[in-house]
Amino acid sequence: MLHEGLTEFIISYIAERRQAKLDSFDKNTVKRLSAVTEDERPELEVKISQDRYELERRYETRAWLTDAAKRADQISLVTHPAKYTHGYSKSSSILSQTITKEGYLSSSTLNDPAMDIDGNSAVLDVGSLLQAKIGGDSLLSCLQRGDHLALKELSENDEQLALWIQGFSRALTTTRPMSHKLAKQVYVPVGDSYHLLNPLFSSSLAQALHQRMVALRFSEESKIIWKARHDKKWHADPLVIFPQTAVMNFGGTKPQNISALNSSRGGRVWLLSSASPQWETQDKPPVALKTLFGQGPYERATRMLRRRLIQLLVSAGENNNYAIRQQRDRYIDELIDPLFNIAADIQRREWAGWTADEKCQLKPHQQLWLDPWRAKYDEAFFNEREKGDWQDAVTDDFALWLNSHLRRAELKVGEAERREWQTQPLFKRRLREMEQAIRRYRDE
Repeated sequence: MLHEGLTEFIISYIAERRQAKLDSFDKNTVKRLSAVTEDERPELEVKISQDRYELERRYETRAWLTDAAKRADQISLVTHPAKYTHGYSKSSSILSQTITKEGYLSSSTLNDPAMDIDGNSAVLDVGSLLQAKIGGDSLLSCLQRGDHLALKELSENDEQLALWIQGFSRALTTTRPMSHKLAKQVYVPVGDSYHLLNPLFSSSLAQALHQRMVALRFSEESKIIWKARHDKKWHADPLVIFPQTAVMNFGGTKPQNISALNSSRGGRVWLLSSASPQWETQDKPPVALKTLFGQGPYERATRMLRRRLIQLLVSAGENNNYAIRQQRDRYIDELIDPLFNIAADIQRREWAGWTADEKCQLKPHQQLWLDPWRAKYDEAFFNEREKGDWQDAVTDDFALWLNSHLRRAELKVGEAERREWQTQPLFKRRLREMEQAIRRYRDE
């Protein structure tokens, strides 16, 4: 049963702490005895023996649990500790266990948010006991659902059990919410008054991000992928890199004074770059362009992507297993997205009719694609565009363009591959989404 494993863990957890204290005590005893004379030694040995007995008694399982239950009110299990805002802030910390799927990245989107410990850093041992998971369960979870069997097996009587439950449960309760002069405060006008907001840092979300980044950067699997990259060999899994990251430090040389999770991260929180992409906007319509798939912005934007795709296919050789096909399709999807970004930059209302210029050399079906606003005043153009045949021609242009680059790398591709590229689901979906957006704006 789960509670039996949890009971055994509680016993071993206390035993390990007792042994660590005894080892430290014994080490210090040698120093104390070496610092006294032979005449003083017997008296000191008696004192040391008494002290050691008291130490062992304090770390007897029931005695330690009773003491820990009394100390538990000095900490709080939270998801948003206030001290991340300022180390001396006495603002309330918050325990939020709301779970939503609203589409925004926040602590409420975490299925199993890590609990942080706020309060007296000298009582972190109690928080660690409450949170430790054994077989997917923890003492904290047991207390939250009213399951006290793990503690009951260790208690002498119901009175002692009630004392433990009441004491440990205090770590789950927070005082009446209050702000503080060192807290961040935002005053929002509401009628003739104001509503005060106290933004708090989500340590649970920072921990989830930290664990994900550590796994992607330093796990054994990532080391193998990095080695394959160094050796210029193919690997089935993608190499994930976090460019332009920054580090924020909390707590200085004493990160444990902020929170337990902050201490486990060494006080570091990684920040991902949120800078907008460098968007190069064209100043005038590309009248001299013959095809979007020739020398130009799309060729430049996909140079590195094509190189990675070619490297994958060359390394795979005759192999064509599921993992290789999956990675190949991911690379092709990455080739599709910049194509539609560039196309969207050309499809401007203010350029409506630019393909009617006699200097325009663009393929007819690409004219229908890249100059959609011309259809508002050119009836023949509108009718041709409504047929939709140009979409298949654009898809075929992409397939021919991709095959030509693969052939230059001496890869054997032909009609079968051309049909494969023509039927890429993402390409069809991007075309459909683009047309829906154009129709919506055109009908306004």
